[in-house]
Amino acid sequence: MNVNKAILVGRLTRDPDVRTTPNGQSVATLSMATNNFWTDKSGTKQEKTEFHNVVLWGRLAEIAGQYLTKGQECFVEGRLQTREYTAKDGSLKKITEIVGETMQLGNRAQGSSQGTGAPRSTASTERRSGGQTNANVSAPVEEEIPTINLDDEKDEIRIEDVPF
Repeated sequence: MNVNKAILVGRLTRDPDVRTTPNGQSVATLSMATNNFWTDKSGTKQEKTEFHNVVLWGRLAEIAGQYLTKGQECFVEGRLQTREYTAKDGSLKKITEIVGETMQLGNRAQGSSQGTGAPRSTASTERRSGGQTNANVSAPVEEEIPTINLDDEKDEIRIEDVPF
């Protein structure tokens, strides 16, 4: 069995950089910081911050560029990918990135114009055969939640009606 899954919950260290490939595909790169806390043998609390490079494609990249800002919390689920590229000095470099497949927007950074109570939004991509990407977005909608009333006997579930 093989598993390649990465799950991050952290804060953006910079605004996303959104670009378009020559064939018109949107791609966003962003950096996230995550913190790890522990107590060492002497009882001293320790903290280590890790920085992660994240790449988002298609509609997910567009959403990130539109809604994410430096300091904002973000949840990203995806896979690890290592690639090689040639640096400006001609040397061959390797980089490991998280290719995001699902993203959830979190609270904005403290001191931002919307405050920490900003609505959350989720987005995910689904791969279809043929390499097409379909983005599903559930944007925050302010609507009244309907009350469900099950006092009516006709709406009651009878054990005889359950098929299993």
